Amino acid sequence: MFSTKGRYALRVMIDLAQQHSEEYIPLKDIAERQDISKKYLEIIVKELVHGGFVKGVSGKGGGYMLTRSPEEYSIGEIIELMEGSLAPVACLADGAEDCPREKVCKTLPMWTEFYMLERDFFYGKKLSDIVNS
Repeated sequence: MFSTKGRYALRVMIDLAQQHSEEYIPLKDIAERQDISKKYLEIIVKELVHGGFVKGVSGKGGGYMLTRSPEEYSIGEIIELMEGSLAPVACLADGAEDCPREKVCKTLPMWTEFYMLERDFFYGKKLSDIVNS
C-alpha cells in the first residue's frame, strides 16, 4: 500500500506539470488546488528537491518547478523516491545481499514475476501520460 506521502508527491508533480509554466509555482497555490496542507507539502517538496525532481526558490516570486519535462519522469521513479523500493520482498530490492536460499526458494520466481509486472507498469507510465489523460 502506498502512503499519503507518495500519493501526494504524485499530485504535486502532476500539478506542476499541468501549469506549463516557466515561472516558479508558489506552494500555497499547489496546496489550495490539491486541497493538501501546505505544512505537509513542505515535507514532500523537500524530498522532491533533494531527489532532483523539482527545484525551488524562496522569497517573492518563489515556489517550485519541475527540473525536467513531464515526458522525462516515470511514475515509478517518483514512487520509489517517496516510498522506497517497489520490491515485494527484501531479497529483490536494489543492493540486497544474495539470499542463501535463492537456489531452493520456491516462491522467488513468483515474487520476481510480480516485481517485474509492478516495475514495468509504474516505470512504463510517464508523468505526461497522467497529465494528458
